[in-house]
Amino acid sequence: MSRSARLLTLLQLLRGRSRPATARFLAGELGVSERTLYRYVADLTAQGAPIQGEAGQGYMLRPGYFLPPLMFTREELEAVLLGLETVDRLGDPLLAGAASRALAKVEAVLPPSGLDVLRNPSVLPGPRGPGFPEGRVGLDRWRAAIRDQEKVRIAYEDAQGLRSERVVWPLALGFLDQARVVAAWCELRGDVRTFRTDRVLDARPTGETYPGRRGALLKAWRERMTDAERS
Repeated sequence: MSRSARLLTLLQLLRGRSRPATARFLAGELGVSERTLYRYVADLTAQGAPIQGEAGQGYMLRPGYFLPPLMFTREELEAVLLGLETVDRLGDPLLAGAASRALAKVEAVLPPSGLDVLRNPSVLPGPRGPGFPEGRVGLDRWRAAIRDQEKVRIAYEDAQGLRSERVVWPLALGFLDQARVVAAWCELRGDVRTFRTDRVLDARPTGETYPGRRGALLKAWRERMTDAERS
């Protein structure tokens, strides 16, 4: 393994860790001495990598640091490009803009072979659909409630035209082929539910934070959707 490859591998080993990794562990993974490992850490830090820690305590990356896709295989890069282009087609203006900026960042660090994949892809997303029905409640309001784990009181009209009022705990936004949905815990039903955003007639934040971890509730919603697909 070349030195540059070891440096990138070191960053990969550090990324996403919740606890510091010892120099002994990292050196063993890279097949180098601890002394060489300390030199690698110093070099990466000098180049701007936000590595926290010191010898004897272990190392980790500060949250929010992303590696440029220099080590992507052709198939991995095509998967990233296909995902970004799909977001551009299905996402709202905020996500579409983010996908465009992300693609520009990927392009800026690609080697010539990667640029060829970008300009002449072998996989393409499907055509743009007719668009999505607009809801009365903007997606930004849902994003804020999801981020803050805030309960929201909604007025909802189902597919049969029946209206109800309920308090929901927004967990995530879903972007489907022909609709946008909110995955949520519904206090009325005492269970996870999916609501089409265009059928939400009104949504008012309650100012109350819902209990528990959003990740655990979202896992329950995913399991429910999986069970529904199998039945």
